[in-house]
Order: sequence, then structure tokens, then C-alpha cells
Amino acid sequence: MSEPKGTILVVDDEEAIRCILNKGLAMRGYACDEAENGEQALEKLEKKPSDLVILDINMPGRQGNEVLPDIINRFPETAVVMASGIADPLMIAQCIRDGAHDYIKKPFRFEQVLQSVNGTLDKRQIEIEVQRYLRDAKREAERTNTDPRKIFAEAIESLINALESTDAYIKGHSRRVAALSVEIGRHVGLSPEELEDLRWAALLHDVGRIAVDPEILNKPGELTASEYRHIMTHAVIGPRLVRPFVNDSVVRMISHHHDRYDGSGLGQKVRGKDIPLGARIIAVADAYQAMISDRPYRPAMSKGEAVNELMWYSGSQFDPIIANICVGIVQTCTRMDA
Repeated sequence: MSEPKGTILVVDDEEAIRCILNKGLAMRGYACDEAENGEQALEKLEKKPSDLVILDINMPGRQGNEVLPDIINRFPETAVVMASGIADPLMIAQCIRDGAHDYIKKPFRFEQVLQSVNGTLDKRQIEIEVQRYLRDAKREAERTNTDPRKIFAEAIESLINALESTDAYIKGHSRRVAALSVEIGRHVGLSPEELEDLRWAALLHDVGRIAVDPEILNKPGELTASEYRHIMTHAVIGPRLVRPFVNDSVVRMISHHHDRYDGSGLGQKVRGKDIPLGARIIAVADAYQAMISDRPYRPAMSKGEAVNELMWYSGSQFDPIIANICVGIVQTCTRMDA
């Protein structure tokens, strides 16, 4: 008898749905179990963790979105796909922020479920491999009594190279964002220690994209809502990947680098100066460097056009002070290059 492709726990208060999903997934080679509520799911995971949980939101007792953080914190190697009959954008965004890998709407087609399960497990396997790679780097530093920052820097360099090899449009992007972020950080008076944290966060801000489907990243046309949601999980996956190896300041910067200054981002909980300063800096540097680079869906903007975009969205998407500093740096460099 062959080994199962993976283990899945289906959590839903409707027996018929549990039965259909378990039967269909079992026929595709997965080993399945089921639970009728969140507390039962946690008990089962405590006894035998699963590779993936399909978690219904609307259940008696604790709702699935309330159980989600417990699963993520207590069983970090278990992936979670949320399921609901309501496609609430705010709920979807919050579940993704809380660590869910995907969100499927009821009534669902089984092909949709299977696609989500396969994609999520592939993504989670990449996350686990990256974390193992970084753990090995940390052990190597301890074994050889080497400065851990040196070993970690080499590991991060390899990760960035691997990330950029899947997407020709972002080759060198993380390094350019880091360089511009540090220059902005100097202008706002950050200390050497704060600048070093900012540099790390900027280098790592997109590391979660290593688990994003390259076909979606390189799609030339407009993204669907589910594709956009898939890409935006990188802001959740990235911090989760590097959290054991960097300090909390770096993790917060990576987590919030897509937050909008006016707080209008989907599911966003902080706004303005409550967003970490480093995240506000990276947001501006990231956007500017993206705008002056070719993308699958548009050619690169000129530096002047990118500056105009920064100023147009100053105060809404971007911290106006940071945007102005970035514009000043860009214009100074442009005059020096002329």
C-alpha cells in the first residue's frame, strides 16, 4: 500500500460536507480525518497533527476564524484552508493575516477544493524547507563559532537568488529596495542598529514570495481576486519564515510593509504612525523601485512618472514625510547623474 500524499483534517459541523470531502480527497490519495467543531479539531491535532486542515468558519461554539490562531500557534507545520458560504473580503483578509493559506467559498466544486489543497501543501512544503535551511545555517554558525550574522547573510543571499530565479522581473529588486530604504532611514535619523534592522527587513520583505505560484506572479493580465489574495499571502508567509532567525522589529516591518498609511488596506488594523516606521519606509522604497522596473503587465515608468505617483498617493498609501524624503533622494541622484 502506497504512502498517502498527505494528511488532511476536515472540520465542519455539516456531516454531509465532511463525508463528501473525505471521500473525494481519499480517492486522490490523501489520508483524511474529520471533526465537527473547533475544539474537537484541536484535540485531534494534539494527538496527531495533520499536514492540512480545511476549517469551516461558521460552526456552533467557537467559529473557525477564532480557532485559526490556535492552530497556527500550536501546530506551526500544519497548513490551513478556510471555508465559508460568505465571501466577506474583510473576513478573508483577516484569516490570511492570521495565517490561513487559502480561502474557499461554499458551495464549492470539488476541483476547486483539490486545487486549493494541492497548491497549499506545495506552498507549505516550500516554507518548511526554507525554515529547515535557515535552521541548518544557524546550527552551522553555532558549530563553527562563526558570527551568526555572516552565516545568516549567506543563507539569505541564497534565498533571494532562489526567489529572483522564479521571477525575472524582480531580479535585484530586494537589494535595490534595501539600499533606498537605508538611505531614507539615514535621512530620518535612524541609529546604526535601527538601520541594520531596516536593511534586513528590506532585503527580506518579499521572501514570502518564494511560496507564491510563479505563473500568478508573472501573469500579464489583470489578477483575479483569488490570485491577488494568493500573492498577498507573501506578507504573512515571509514573517513566519524568518521569525525564528531575526528580531521582532524586523518581523514587524515585513508584516506591515503593504499597510496603507490611511489604514484603508483590506483587513488592516493599524494606520498612520502606528505602522512601524521601517515598514513605512520600505513601502515607499518598494513601490518606487517597482514602478521604475518592467512588470509583466506594464513597462517601467520613468523616474519622473514614479515620483509623481509617490506624491499623488502621499498621505493615502504612503507616509507623506517618507514619500517626500524619497522624492528628494531620487531627485538629488538624478541631478548628480545628469
